[in-house]
Amino acid sequence: MDNSFSSLVDPATSVLIVLPTKPYFDQVAAGLSLYLSLRDKKETQIVSSSPVTVPFNRLIGVNKIVQEVGNKNLTIKFAGYDAANIEKVSYDIEEGEFKLTVVPKAGFSSPQKEQIDLSYSGVSSDLLILIGGANETHFPLVGNPDLAGAKIVHIGTRALTGNLTPLSFAKPGSSVSELIAKLIKENELPMDSDTATNLIMGIEEGSNNFASPEVTPETFEVFAHLLRSGGLRQPKVKLSPADFPPGAIPAQPFTPQPRTQIPQDAMPAPEDAQGTQETEQVINPPDDWLQPKVYKGTSEV
Repeated sequence: MDNSFSSLVDPATSVLIVLPTKPYFDQVAAGLSLYLSLRDKKETQIVSSSPVTVPFNRLIGVNKIVQEVGNKNLTIKFAGYDAANIEKVSYDIEEGEFKLTVVPKAGFSSPQKEQIDLSYSGVSSDLLILIGGANETHFPLVGNPDLAGAKIVHIGTRALTGNLTPLSFAKPGSSVSELIAKLIKENELPMDSDTATNLIMGIEEGSNNFASPEVTPETFEVFAHLLRSGGLRQPKVKLSPADFPPGAIPAQPFTPQPRTQIPQDAMPAPEDAQGTQETEQVINPPDDWLQPKVYKGTSEV
């Protein structure tokens, strides 16, 4: 039986890429890169149960990550309309198009256009690709009953532990991004400059700028391939006050000043010394200063 990556992706109708809870930068870069490579070939979504925070905003396509997925069932609701006023509901197929007809009871008006509320529910996907993580608790979405029949694949630098037994493409490496780059190349999946750029940033972060002991000569070969594919090395963005919510940064940060010795003969006379006692003003940062900030911008692709 062929269990190559392409043999799983090719027959899939819908692919769902799942990031672990509280993902690392490398894992997000790897997942987004795979999403960018597959999205023109398959119906593809990428989901994270954790909020996307500011450090990820330099990744291309970060605005495509969703926290909830539900595209299986279409629900039509008439908001504010009394269902008791409906006589019957019927449907027809006219020239291949679905037509829903709502017939009100005599003396009552039909639902108005502004009362129509469309929504989706349920998860529809026949291939789940888990990125990184250590065990099944890092992927709570896998327990969704709508996904009971989906094939599950895992890609990471180590195999998952626990009761979840997906088809594993886990192997040692400097980063998950390095593994994704290899899979894309080996399976001849699309690799544009955006995909390569994300993988470059992921490898740099995941390997601690190539200082990790997991870095091998093959890591540099993969990195060179990404550069030849149009990938760019991006400078790390220095955050400014505009990147944080109002009130998250003290208006007047305290800068300690060196103490100076005042000659004894320069000290003011007792009658003039009132109010000259040295004081220090320390402005403490707010309680949420060390908490991750949710990224609300976009990196359009």
